Amino acid sequence: MYTPVSSRAANAYRQVGVQSGVDGANPHQLIQMLFDGLLQSLNEARGAMQRGEMDAKGRLIGKSVRILEEGLKGALNPAQGGEIAVNLRALYEYCVTRLTLANLRNDVAPLEEVVALIEPVAQSWAAIGGSANAGGSGPSAKVGG
Repeated sequence: MYTPVSSRAANAYRQVGVQSGVDGANPHQLIQMLFDGLLQSLNEARGAMQRGEMDAKGRLIGKSVRILEEGLKGALNPAQGGEIAVNLRALYEYCVTRLTLANLRNDVAPLEEVVALIEPVAQSWAAIGGSANAGGSGPSAKVGG
């Protein structure tokens, strides 16, 4: 059974504990919220790591991994998104690996690498917002993240 991108993204977004605006958001907006939540968690994890707050660091990196796995990666649809979706899946998997390393080694460098990799994707996603919202069949419907 096929689950629409909007349903998968909304469910994933709810599962990672983000509470605002999900019910009224379109698929593109849901993915944007996931990117925003991911970057916020990564930046907070970096701060926690720098302050030596290990519990907070672990919790925030865990949240970031869940957003990547359950949200962004879970919303991909390779059948519709083709090569772009396949490439994004590989990027998200790489980011999860780097975040796991950052957490295990208490090393900020892999975390910063993930931020540097995700920021341009998030900015590109935001830039295509107008075209994705116009006809309902834009990139969000094909790629989903």
